[in-house]
Amino acid sequence: MRQLTKTEIQQLEAQGCTSQDWTQVLITDEQSLKYIRGTRFSGNIRLGSFQKSFEMPGGIHKHTGIFNATLHDVTIGDDCCIENIKNYIASYDIADNCFIENVDIILCDGPSSFGNGVEVAVLNETGGREVTIHDRLTAHEAYIEAMYRHRPALIDQLKHFAADRVRERTSERGTIGSHVTIVDTGYIKNMYVGPYAKVEGAGRLKNGTLNSHKDSPIHIGYGVIADDFIVQDGSVVEDCTTLTRVYVGQACTLGHGYSASDSLFFCNCQEENGEACAIFAGPFTVTHHKSTLLIAGMFSFMNAGSGSNQSNHMYKLGPIHQGAMERGAKTSSDSYILWPARIGAFSLVMGRHTSNPDTSSLPFSYLIEKKGETYLAPAVNLRSVGTVRDAQKWPKRDKRAAEGRLDQVNFNLLSPYTIDKMFRGLNILEELERLSGPTSDVYAYQSAKISNSSLHRGQQLYRIAIQKFLGNSLISRLERIDCSTAESILEGLKPTSVLGHGVWVDLAGLIAPKEGISSILDDVERGDVNSAEQLNARLRALHSNYYEYEWTWAYDKMLEYYSLYPDHITIEDLIRIIEQWKESVVSLDRMLYADAKKEFSLSSKTGFGFDGTTRTAEADFEQVRGAFESNPFVTETLAHIERKSALGERIIATLKAAQ
Repeated sequence: MRQLTKTEIQQLEAQGCTSQDWTQVLITDEQSLKYIRGTRFSGNIRLGSFQKSFEMPGGIHKHTGIFNATLHDVTIGDDCCIENIKNYIASYDIADNCFIENVDIILCDGPSSFGNGVEVAVLNETGGREVTIHDRLTAHEAYIEAMYRHRPALIDQLKHFAADRVRERTSERGTIGSHVTIVDTGYIKNMYVGPYAKVEGAGRLKNGTLNSHKDSPIHIGYGVIADDFIVQDGSVVEDCTTLTRVYVGQACTLGHGYSASDSLFFCNCQEENGEACAIFAGPFTVTHHKSTLLIAGMFSFMNAGSGSNQSNHMYKLGPIHQGAMERGAKTSSDSYILWPARIGAFSLVMGRHTSNPDTSSLPFSYLIEKKGETYLAPAVNLRSVGTVRDAQKWPKRDKRAAEGRLDQVNFNLLSPYTIDKMFRGLNILEELERLSGPTSDVYAYQSAKISNSSLHRGQQLYRIAIQKFLGNSLISRLERIDCSTAESILEGLKPTSVLGHGVWVDLAGLIAPKEGISSILDDVERGDVNSAEQLNARLRALHSNYYEYEWTWAYDKMLEYYSLYPDHITIEDLIRIIEQWKESVVSLDRMLYADAKKEFSLSSKTGFGFDGTTRTAEADFEQVRGAFESNPFVTETLAHIERKSALGERIIATLKAAQ
């Protein structure tokens, strides 16, 4: 960098440029001066060289340089094009290869942490569960900070972790990373804009971070207004979306006029048209409809139907109530829940529910409104083709870059977390039957009603799912150990991890033994874990060892469920377990097959074959939807039955050979 010569100053002035003090303007390349026109300088200015051109859509080329702008205390890297700045750019470092055009104002006013340190009042609108957002926040850290308020020393440590990150990110100057595009945008204040981000037509971006990267860029589209926010890499926010005190995780999509305040959205969320207030949206929370309001709730792997909403205000002490829909829960169109309530994992809510139900111990259920009352159908979602389809699509829809994933996401439909709830649910249903008698028409549970047929069907389905999971775990273990002799098999079955016993928890996508989580949090309180990075590394290690811990848990439950003793297990016991597993897998797949077939029934063809006969409707339906026998899910279900049956036979043959 060097100061300008008198000749160079005269050249710039001839090109319509002015400066309060030319000695504060430093350059690297005198050949680039011809590309600086109509520009006013003040404060310390550092200018790179302008040698290249940008190729615009339509084939137009624009040479890099500075045209019609006012710059104050600005550093500009090489090969940037800055043009038509209506107001000014102040206190910013702009890296190489940026394209900034038709912008009102870009400024950094005083020390800023760029959205880091903003407190987001999730779940309880009146406060008490605030999560301090920062640019390395994970769903699991946020979950602990929001939900573990019974451990104040832990919360204090998490606040210190966030404060450390805030100090690291605080600066007097804003940053625009390399290869950034900002065009047709209004007000930008106190922003960190990461490399390769694209901002097109945004209305206002204030006190925020766009944590963009080359391999996972961020796009901010037209009409977006965002204050006090952080957006992680790979995310898209566009189409007049409004954000106030919001964290947007990796690979999220917010658009079509979505409105959110005091909310957290973690990886792969899709939010369109509707509204969110004080929600904790774990991974894969999805809502697409204008009439949908999510408020004061915790969700993950959730799909909200049109017109879904909740109430957190009873018009007494204010909007103080909260609720949770555990992973995989769904709402149908026009559903309503009066908080407080807790909906079990992978459950479907239909109708209006005002009795504050807690169905967390009865996962995979339907909650149905009948004449103003909540009826519960336990476990029936296990046989729903939609549930299995969801579980298959989530991993395929993970749009995060392969490297640098913040949230540790477990996609398993059946896990110690859900199966343990099934064990509890089975006990609940058996106890209800024992207390009220097997012939009762209706059973009462947690302000909900369960019909006699639903209770017995729920018991059957829970047993099938438990047998399927335990068999899955056993077969996975057998495939990894020496099966040459009975002794090697029985020895290899013994768990190698002491962690995994007891209760498991779901920390917004991370499924892990509660004992392991508690141990980490104890270390945080003692100061043995002293940063957010160390905390997340420990949680990441739990996630990576999931299957070791799962077997420890499954082994315990296998002994309990089949009334076995560790030192007295025989090969015949294992064969019996696998036989039951095979029956359970085939039985469940046949239920899914039957459920899928409903989509091809005669009633489903209503609306097809306009201006024709029934045969026309069938032909039209087949052209649009395809034939049942060739449907990909149907063919995969049939293939799955064959594969699993063959696997069971092969494992049984191996066990018999080892006897």
